Amino acid sequence: MDNKIKWATELIEEKMKLEDEKQKVSIESQIRLKKHSSAMPPEVVQLDIPHLEEEKKHGPVKKDIASLKTGPVLVEDFLKAAVQGRIQVVEKFLADGGSPNVCDEFHRTALHRASLEGYTEIVEKLLDQGATIDFRDRLDCTAMHWACRGGHLAVVKLLQEKGANLKLKDKLLSTPLHVATRTGVAEVVEHLINNGVDVNSRDREGDSALHDAVRLNRYKIIKMLILHGGDMLAKNLAGKTPADLVQLWQADTREVLEKKKPNTTEMPT
Repeated sequence: MDNKIKWATELIEEKMKLEDEKQKVSIESQIRLKKHSSAMPPEVVQLDIPHLEEEKKHGPVKKDIASLKTGPVLVEDFLKAAVQGRIQVVEKFLADGGSPNVCDEFHRTALHRASLEGYTEIVEKLLDQGATIDFRDRLDCTAMHWACRGGHLAVVKLLQEKGANLKLKDKLLSTPLHVATRTGVAEVVEHLINNGVDVNSRDREGDSALHDAVRLNRYKIIKMLILHGGDMLAKNLAGKTPADLVQLWQADTREVLEKKKPNTTEMPT
């Protein structure tokens, strides 16, 4: 009798041990699945068996995550999409009657944002849907300023073709040429110069694009500006000419500036 009780007890304990191990394996599997799922985009996690079978036959279907959502696109999401290059979101917002000129607290529109990031397709879509091309943000920057800040020649050309003003100044009195010079993309600077911008226009500090180019050691742009009439001895409000801003280590720049010795030009009043 005692042997039967002992055998039954051992059997129960063995069964409980197996159940514990089974539960442990199940928990570990759930943890691994959770970790793996958290690294995957939501549209993958939400796939069911029919979708998986379809992907096995035909490959994954590429979709914008936002396209899986229903309902209207919020202004915040629309503006964010312009930065991220998610044209499907932009198109849906506009198709639902959203204004292309909505802006954030800094008065920056989707056009400003897309221009900065270089999303030509989004820029064109916004303009085709009525975006104001020279809309100014709180710093009076236009999309052209932002495209130059991003260094995107394709966007600069598109904005110009659509009628953007290349000569508007922001609150610091910087022109797109000033901004492009500071960014250092010579192709953008060359395009602006070839389209008739004033190479000697001054900002609030009295600096021309040449002042900026020397200060930032944009050697190729320095030569370009001088070739197209940049005044090497124009004084800013601090009484400094571009030549005065040359550092000792900027031997190449100093050599270029010393090739000509025009009369000093005072800051216009």
